[in-house]
Amino acid sequence: MEAQTEIYLKSVRENCPNLTDSELAQFAAKLTVNELNKKDFFIQSGKIQKVIGFITKGLIRAFFIDQEGNERTVGFYAEGDYATHYPAFITQKPSRYSIQCLEPTTFVCLSFDDMQWIYQQSPNFEKYGRIIAEEVLKRQQERIESFIFETAEERYLEFIKQQPGLFNRISLSHLCSYLGVERQSLTRIRQKLAHK
Repeated sequence: MEAQTEIYLKSVRENCPNLTDSELAQFAAKLTVNELNKKDFFIQSGKIQKVIGFITKGLIRAFFIDQEGNERTVGFYAEGDYATHYPAFITQKPSRYSIQCLEPTTFVCLSFDDMQWIYQQSPNFEKYGRIIAEEVLKRQQERIESFIFETAEERYLEFIKQQPGLFNRISLSHLCSYLGVERQSLTRIRQKLAHK
């Protein structure tokens, strides 16, 4: 468990090199480690997300269920990413998304209340919170723009380019849902690219 916390603290230190050892120790004292199995939920739709989780091992997906009852994948997150529906987390309102483990996953977690306490202790931690928020916003904007400006083929190629390590860790049905294409359309795209 301590090794998992150290992985997270290293990430914090890299993003906020001005943190003192004392500040980092205060932060570390607030962290917990949570291990979930494949198919377990980090958060379920309609529930309030009480903790934010930094993934040190494993893979998750965020999804919602549409009006027809279909699961719609909105993101995949692996080692070094955060498990969160961030707008719901920071407002402490029920999440519209479920976050489910696709593999056994280890999270280093910080509660909402402890995060607020940490922010009050040091401006360096507020900077770290801003970095997290900016990364979440950047990913969301890229996702929105991919559906506005890119074809399904371009989204597929961008996914392979940006997430090469995830390609063999996710099911084809989850990938299709994420890309917003039917399975047969993705098969045609892959066949077309194989012949280029």
